Amino acid sequence: MKILVGVKRVIDYNVQVRVRPDETDVDLSNTKMAMNPFCEIAVEEAVRLKEQGIASEIVVVSVGPKVVQEQLRLAMALGADRAIQVETEDAVDSLAVAEVFAELVAQEQPGLVLLGKQSIDSDNNQTGQMLAGMAGLGQATFASAINFKEGCIQVTREVDGGLQTLELTLPAVVTTDLRLNEPRHARLPDIMKSKKKPIDVRPLGDFNVTAQNYLKVLKVQAPAQRQAGEMVASVAELVDKLKNQAGVIA
Repeated sequence: MKILVGVKRVIDYNVQVRVRPDETDVDLSNTKMAMNPFCEIAVEEAVRLKEQGIASEIVVVSVGPKVVQEQLRLAMALGADRAIQVETEDAVDSLAVAEVFAELVAQEQPGLVLLGKQSIDSDNNQTGQMLAGMAGLGQATFASAINFKEGCIQVTREVDGGLQTLELTLPAVVTTDLRLNEPRHARLPDIMKSKKKPIDVRPLGDFNVTAQNYLKVLKVQAPAQRQAGEMVASVAELVDKLKNQAGVIA
């Protein structure tokens, strides 16, 4: 079975995000970038399925400029077999990415598509759902466990009331959640080998997709800094401050 995995380049989650002085966007200059954490989980799950003999080939895909090859090579160092870069210098929204993946699903005919449930930059949580609708495939989002049966897949997902288990006929689209697995670290020899592996670069125009954003960012602001706490001498003083200063109790 072939697995198609989506990979996105985002600001490293350990980095303190800076806002541009004009508040038009996030400042990416001299900022460390990394693979989206949920995409890392998707890659790890695909590699584990290959190690179990369930998957025969892992194809990783990223949409963006040449710099996304860094994340694609990391995915190959972790165990992916092939990488496809859909090249564009323009910003693309979730709909455009879903359209690209729908075309790739038609071309590659994977048995399973694994995507992170969301990216930590835009937090849209919609590409997987859009792709499933466009490709006419079953979907399971927020996967915390994946098990295979004859011709189908069982996915346990986290919902408000606890856990829900879905059974899907393959091919299908699954988006990964935090508790599905813990991604491994790439070994230095594998990183060096991945630098020599070819990447299939295809222009966005080959997919008949327009890099059009339907949402416009009006303003980006950093969260307000938290005020220092205040020590109180007694419960009575605490209640008085909550009532008369903070106004949170009547």
